[in-house]
Amino acid sequence: MTGGASGRPLDAGGSWHGDGRQARGQAGEDHAARWYEGQGYEVLERNWRRRQGELDLIVRRGATVVFVEVKTRTTDRYGTGAESVLPAKQRRIRRLAARWLSELTPAVGRSRVEARFDVVSITAGRVDVIENAF
Repeated sequence: MTGGASGRPLDAGGSWHGDGRQARGQAGEDHAARWYEGQGYEVLERNWRRRQGELDLIVRRGATVVFVEVKTRTTDRYGTGAESVLPAKQRRIRRLAARWLSELTPAVGRSRVEARFDVVSITAGRVDVIENAF
């Protein structure tokens, strides 16, 4: 398995050599985006930001738009990344998803879109994709 754009390999502990937390997170998002593309999804947005927060990935396959939270950790010492997506974070992601849909989808088209919320947890090099996480 390799890292993001740098192409650097993961070490035995699942970290990218010489990268800080932000670069590790970016590499995890790159990996998640490639996974979704491999499953036939189109990546619509990466790191979509508004004052209220950020959506890591927004992907689509057919009428399903998936809002993806990506959590990358080098170890599960303090739990997996998925375990850190608590109710407050879930509410923030839902609000941001509603805003994305209202800004980028004509009102008539929103009724034809099925939204889903996934969490991709990358811990010590292991990738878990949790569909319909919340």
